[in-house]
Amino acid sequence: MYELSSFQRDLLYCVAALNGPSGLEIGRELAEYSSTEVNHGRLYPNLNDLIEKGLLSKDEKDGRTNLYELTPLAIELFEERHQWEADKLREAGIDLD
Repeated sequence: MYELSSFQRDLLYCVAALNGPSGLEIGRELAEYSSTEVNHGRLYPNLNDLIEKGLLSKDEKDGRTNLYELTPLAIELFEERHQWEADKLREAGIDLD
């Protein structure tokens, strides 16, 4: 997760929150969160980068629409990142549980 941009990490969170989303659905979800427009010229190259890194898989729905899913590697990285964040917060005396 460390080598990803914050935009790419946010894309992964959006995919995790949705069930087999299309690129448009991911873009809408992220736009709602960030209150900024997510244009295609930024969205799709970053989704493709995440596929190349092995963090997303892409399946074709109808010849025009692709659906995205987290890979097991992405889930593993989420778990590692979550543990690292929790450890750092505990070290700082912050317990969110």
